[in-house]
Amino acid sequence: MKSPRIVVVGSSNTDMVVKSERLPAPGETVTGGQFLMAAGGKGANQAVAAARLGADVTFVAKVGSDVFGEQAIAGYRKEGIRTDFILRDPQNATGVALILVDQKGENLISVASGANHALSPDDVRRAAEPIRAADVVVLQLEIPLETVAAAAAIAAEAGVPVILDPAPAPDGPLDLALLRNVTCVKPNETEAERLTGVAVRDEDSARRAAARLLASGVRWAVITLGAKGALWMEGERSGLVGGLRVEAVDSTAAGDAFSGALACGLARKQPLDEAVRFATVVAALSVTRLGAQPSLPSSEEVERFRATLPGSW
Repeated sequence: MKSPRIVVVGSSNTDMVVKSERLPAPGETVTGGQFLMAAGGKGANQAVAAARLGADVTFVAKVGSDVFGEQAIAGYRKEGIRTDFILRDPQNATGVALILVDQKGENLISVASGANHALSPDDVRRAAEPIRAADVVVLQLEIPLETVAAAAAIAAEAGVPVILDPAPAPDGPLDLALLRNVTCVKPNETEAERLTGVAVRDEDSARRAAARLLASGVRWAVITLGAKGALWMEGERSGLVGGLRVEAVDSTAAGDAFSGALACGLARKQPLDEAVRFATVVAALSVTRLGAQPSLPSSEEVERFRATLPGSW
């Protein structure tokens, strides 16, 4: 079967992770942690997630002319990701994320965006050919909003479905002109509340938030609810895919694992509810391992994990 073609436009970071017994309070030092350095960034994580699940992935991004940028590009090539449209920026450093993780898998993240914020609409327009030829385009908000909008417009004009992961969470509604070019918006609870003004606390409030997102012009809304699973809405249809109980080690890349898997499912023409179920399985598996990209599973690992689950999965 032909591999789905996915273009991810987004951020590339180097993640520096410290896992400790607990997260420090402001002004406090917590010692005895475990250190890990790995490739990260929401765009990169989603590109790697999709590639490991069997997609033909092109990544559009910008990194610095530094050792972190060199390592990142080498890593993407090793994953089989097309890197022709990853640009080197001589003025800005590669993005860096400092991540603290506790024993329960909860995390705090601080990001120095660097070259990510220099990725321009013109940079994206240079990648118009693979965007127009894609089965799905995936976007996030760790790059300038005008760059996100340019990518969405190119894809929509060519009839290519667009998934927008609105993270980090904006402070209010997104521009309606952007959302009209988005096929599926995939916020978590916090992001959904900021986008819609609806406090997402349970299935009913998630459904109200999803309805507001659809009213803004998107075709599908998927709101991830952490351990409670994910709510999806398509026109008058909606449903909740419950979460899976796993021993959480690090939730840093759970949302990105979900987005990459959702893109694969939709690119393979799965119905929305089936794609959300697949993405839920992939995200659950990812939280059982430490690190962002190191936690992202292969399609073979997902199938082995699925074989251990009840039949409905």
